[in-house]
Amino acid sequence: MEHGKHQAPARYESGEGCLTTLVRIPVRIVVLVLVLPVRMAWDALVVGARAADRMLLRPLGRALVWGFEVLIAIPARRLYAQVLTPLGHGLRWLAMAVFVWPWGALWRYAVVPGVRYGIVVPLVWLYEQVLTPLGHGLRWVRRALLLPAGRGIAAAVGWLLTVVLVMPVVLLWRHLLKPLGLAVAWLLEHLIVLPLVWTYRELLTPLGHGIAWLVDLLVRGIGAGLRGLGIALGWLVTVLLVTPAVWVYRRVLTPVGREIAAALAVAWRVAGFISRAFGRALAWLAWHLVGAPVTWAYRTVCTPVGHFLRDAVLAPAGRAALAVGRTARQTLRTARETVRQARRDAWRALVGGPRESEPREPRRPLARTLGDTQQATTVPSAAPEPEISLLGQKSVPQG
Repeated sequence: MEHGKHQAPARYESGEGCLTTLVRIPVRIVVLVLVLPVRMAWDALVVGARAADRMLLRPLGRALVWGFEVLIAIPARRLYAQVLTPLGHGLRWLAMAVFVWPWGALWRYAVVPGVRYGIVVPLVWLYEQVLTPLGHGLRWVRRALLLPAGRGIAAAVGWLLTVVLVMPVVLLWRHLLKPLGLAVAWLLEHLIVLPLVWTYRELLTPLGHGIAWLVDLLVRGIGAGLRGLGIALGWLVTVLLVTPAVWVYRRVLTPVGREIAAALAVAWRVAGFISRAFGRALAWLAWHLVGAPVTWAYRTVCTPVGHFLRDAVLAPAGRAALAVGRTARQTLRTARETVRQARRDAWRALVGGPRESEPREPRRPLARTLGDTQQATTVPSAAPEPEISLLGQKSVPQG
C-alpha cells in the first residue's frame, strides 16, 4: 500500500487513471500465485545443480583426471620415453645406414665423378675446341656471303613482283574501278537515299509526333484516374484498418503488455524472496533435526571413542608391528650375512686363496655388551669380553 501511495501521483501525472491502479494489484497477486511455483522449482533446481556439481561432478571429474593420468598419460609417457624413443632412434639409425649413407656415398664417390669426368668435361672440350670455331666460321660465311647474296636476290624479286603484279592492279583501280564506283554511289544517293530521307522528314516524323501526343494524353488521363483511385483506397484502408489497429495497439496492447511485464518482474522478485525464506526455513529445520544431533554425537561420542581406540589399541599395535618388522629385518640381515660367509668359506675351501682382509668395522663380539639389548649371547662356552676392549691392539709401554 505504501508503495502504491508513493507511486500514485507519478502515475496520475503520466496519464494513468485510478482504474489502472486498482486493477494492477489483483493482476499482480494472480501473477504471483502463478509464478511462485515456477520460481520455487527454479531455485530448487539451482540448489540441486550446485550440490550435484560440488558433491558429484567435481569429485567425478577429479577421479576421471586421476584415472586418465594414472592409466593412460603416465604409461604413455613412459612408453614414449623408454620404448618408442629408443626404438625411433634405432630405426632412424637403421634407415640412415640402409637408405641414406650408401646412396650418399654412391652419389658422392661414383655418380658425381662419373658424370663430371665422363660427360661434362668431354662436352666442355667439344664445345670449346670444336663447336665454337665452327660457329664462328659459319657466322663469317653468313655475314660475308649469304647476306649480300640475299639482299640482291630480294631486290630482284621485289622489282619483278612490282612490275608484274602491283602496277597492273594500281592502273586498273585508278582508271576503271574508282570512276565506276563514284558513278554508282551518285546514282544510289539521288535515286534511293534522298527520297527516303524526304519521306521520313516530311511524312513519318509528323505522323509519329501526333500518335505519341495522343498516347501521352491517354496515359496521363488513365494515370490521374488510377492515382485518385489509389488515394481513395489508401484513405479507406487508413481509416478502416490502420487507425483502429494503431489505436488498439497504443491504448490496449501496449498498456496490457507493459502491465503484464511489470507484474511478472515484481512477481518473480517476490517469489524469489518467498523461495529463499522457504529454503532458509528448510535449512534451519534440517540443521536442528539432523545436523545439530549428528554434530553433537560426533563431538561427544565418536571423537572420544576414536581417541580411545587410537591411544589404547592402534598406537600399541603400531608400535608392536614396528618392533616385529625391525626384528624380522635384523633376522634377515643376520641370515644373509651367515649365508654370504658360508659361501665365501666354501669357495675358499674348494679353490683356495688368501684370506680376505678384515672389514672396516669390527665384528660384534660374541659376548653381550652393554649397548646391545636385542642380541644376547647365551652360548655356554663363550667367555664374555671386557666392557672396554682395545680389540687386539698392542699395548703401549709406559715410561
